[in-house]
Amino acid sequence: MGIAGSLGKGLTPRLARMAPDLSSRFVHESMRRAVNGVGPLPAAATYADRVLAEERGRVDRAIHEVIEDHVRYAGMQGFATNLGGLVTAAVTIPANITGLALIQCRLVASVAHLRGYDLTDQRVRNAILACILGEDSVRSLVRKKKLPSTPMGMATAPTHDPHLDSVIAAEVTSELLTRVAGKRVATAVGRRIPVVGGVFGASVDAFATWQIGRYADRELLPRTLR
Repeated sequence: MGIAGSLGKGLTPRLARMAPDLSSRFVHESMRRAVNGVGPLPAAATYADRVLAEERGRVDRAIHEVIEDHVRYAGMQGFATNLGGLVTAAVTIPANITGLALIQCRLVASVAHLRGYDLTDQRVRNAILACILGEDSVRSLVRKKKLPSTPMGMATAPTHDPHLDSVIAAEVTSELLTRVAGKRVATAVGRRIPVVGGVFGASVDAFATWQIGRYADRELLPRTLR
C-alpha cells in the first residue's frame, strides 16, 4: 500500500464523520439504482442488451465496450467531484463516493448480465459488490475468513446467506471511503489549484473502475440461466 493509501486508512473515520449518511445502506441503494436504472441511466440489463446488439451478439466485445463506457463515466464524475480542494470536501466527498458506487455497481452488473447471471438474485448482487472491492481485497478477506469465497463462488453458491449482505456492504463502504481519503491526501497540494485535484481525481477513479471491470470480466465466467 502506498503512502496515500496508508494515510487514507487513517483518514477514513474522519471522512465517515463528514459523510454520515454513507452507511452500508447506501451501497444496497446504489445497487438497486444500478440494476433498475435511475435518471438518464437505463437499467443495467437494458443497457447491456443494447450494447450487445450494437456489437452483433459478440459478448466479449460488448463487455469491452461496457468497461470503456463506465471508465469514461467514472473519469467525468471524478473530475467534477475533486474540484475545489479541501474547502468543498464536505460536499464533494459524499458525491464522489455515491457516484463511484453507482457507476461501479452498474458496470459489474452489466458484465454479470452479459455473462448470463440473474441480477435479481441476491447471491449475484453480493458477487457484484465483491468485485467492487477488487481482487487483492477479496483475496485478503477470504484469507481472513471474512468472505466465504470469490465473487464467482458467491454468485453460484447453493444458497443465499443473508448475513453476507451486511458484511460485504460494510466492506464496500469502508473501501470506498479509504480510496477517497487516499485521493484527498495525494491532492492536498492542489487545494489552491482546484483543476489539479480534478484531473487527478478523474485519473484515479477511471483507472480504479477499469481495474474493477477487468476483474469482473475475469471472475464472472459464462453461465446459462435456467
